[in-house]
Amino acid sequence: MRELAAADRVEVLVLVDNVTDNLSSTPSYVENELSRLWKRGLRLWSGQCMCCAAHGFSCAITAWRGDVGHTLLFDTGPDVAVFERNVERLGFDMASVDAIVLSHGHWDHCGAMLRALEMIQLRNGGRPVPTCMHPGMYRTRAMKAADGSMRPFADVPTAAMLEQQGAFVIHAPEPQLVLDDLFFVSGEIPRVTAFETGMQGQYRRTDDGGWEPDPLLLDERFVAVRVKDKGMLVFTACSHAGVVNVVTHARDCFPGVPLHGVMGGFHLSGGTERIIPQTVAALAAFELKSIAAAHCTGWRAVSALAAAFGDAVAPSAVGKTFRY
Repeated sequence: MRELAAADRVEVLVLVDNVTDNLSSTPSYVENELSRLWKRGLRLWSGQCMCCAAHGFSCAITAWRGDVGHTLLFDTGPDVAVFERNVERLGFDMASVDAIVLSHGHWDHCGAMLRALEMIQLRNGGRPVPTCMHPGMYRTRAMKAADGSMRPFADVPTAAMLEQQGAFVIHAPEPQLVLDDLFFVSGEIPRVTAFETGMQGQYRRTDDGGWEPDPLLLDERFVAVRVKDKGMLVFTACSHAGVVNVVTHARDCFPGVPLHGVMGGFHLSGGTERIIPQTVAALAAFELKSIAAAHCTGWRAVSALAAAFGDAVAPSAVGKTFRY
């Protein structure tokens, strides 16, 4: 594979996340939603002006080399109405999106995929949008309840549906460099820790209409960018693979490049709260300068991370902008 190019600077705008937070203080490299809206001309603060939180994740990552920037849309959140509202409120230009990556095949990350493609094409003159998909993302999935019944998830849009809406679909389980080699889209993530065991209780449809266990979600990928004089930023939308497995694989893919930060859902809520201590202890070895916990991380994990890593922890929220 070619070398991952170093960006002179990177900006990340959180379009969808589980929380909204305009009151907590932020480090100098983070701007909250209200500050952004004020700069855009807001002079009367009300609920009609603000973004909406929702269970899911989406962010726009822009990497610049010189005066040229490329923007990658990483997931689209769970719902068209939320995605559209937040894009409008934040003044994000959908024409700037050069490619889309879907992190894995769950509805809370792809619910607005088709509308996002439509919004991009309406603004970019109708150019096809490169859209990176793992071929294993399309299976119907479900959680097995205590009574043995299956509770199905909404499906990911099919490749045909995406193409009809303007996507140029790229199926690849292997790692890729995209957009002038400024973005690394990982392949399948090796599972090397003993305590990160995936999403227990998840099943997927078989070809004969039955169900089979699917705890590992091998279609999950992360995105990474390299920032000049800082190191690598890793974006992991849900971390079903385990956030330690994610950052370990990112480090192994680019030996010699320091890890600067990690952003996304760390999946340490609900049944995985039990592995918070092991996760926090293992992350210490990476000496991360920025930990932007989001989405499915959960408040107990955010509290534990903040206690362990102090000011390195800057939790994500809807409308926040992170500048590196």
